[in-house]
Amino acid sequence: MTTTPTRPVHLGEPDGSPLLAAEELVAGYLPGVNILERCSLRVHRGELVGIIGPNGAGKSTLLKALFGLVTVRSGRVTLDGEDVTNERADSLVRRGVGFVPQNNNVFPGLTIEENLQMGVYQAPKRFAQRFAAVVEIFPDLGERRRQRAGSLSGGERQMVAMARALMMDPSVLLLDEPSAGLSPVRQDETFLRTRKINKAGVSVVIVEQNARRALQICDRAYVLDQGTNAYSGPGRELMDDPKVVELYLGTLAADVEDAAVRAGEA
Repeated sequence: MTTTPTRPVHLGEPDGSPLLAAEELVAGYLPGVNILERCSLRVHRGELVGIIGPNGAGKSTLLKALFGLVTVRSGRVTLDGEDVTNERADSLVRRGVGFVPQNNNVFPGLTIEENLQMGVYQAPKRFAQRFAAVVEIFPDLGERRRQRAGSLSGGERQMVAMARALMMDPSVLLLDEPSAGLSPVRQDETFLRTRKINKAGVSVVIVEQNARRALQICDRAYVLDQGTNAYSGPGRELMDDPKVVELYLGTLAADVEDAAVRAGEA
């Protein structure tokens, strides 16, 4: 189901130049097969921006295209006004972009402290300073720094993954389905942490299947459908938009509930 946008693509965005922007991206994993079809997104400094939509809409692909993990075939990505289309992920990290994948996002055989050291491997002399800053946001990690990441719960691992991505002091953090597979309580904790990171001055882009909860914390959000923009606007307004509710929110809520049941955490 492809829905033609009836409103501006970046409805509700602040004035000024965006920190991170994707303009009409066409991208995919296989030659000749595009997942994104002229998809656009803008993130301004200090914003928390959500990306929601049905399964297969291209949400995670968009995030990976921003981070140089999926080849952009046309369109462009800019960071602070500079073209970074298809730039390597390690270069983007140095430029101030952090990324937290949905799966396999910690080193289970390493301690929490060692995981965070991996987050600053490009600038190891900054470890002490950045560790002190990160544990202000995640105090539990400082207290349990010697514990192996493999012994942590799913929610605790997600916390380590977020903290590691913050070790290079990014200006923007990309989060791919951070609440996936977590119990409702752990999901709430994840959303609260995300908001706390944003309040600390980091712009955040969050891909989420738990659409209602994401819209509650986001300044703005984009709804994707079949790789293109369907709706956009302030999070709270999208929650109350009859067409968005009819076409997406009910379906997405059912998907989240089904996933929780399969994970045995409903």
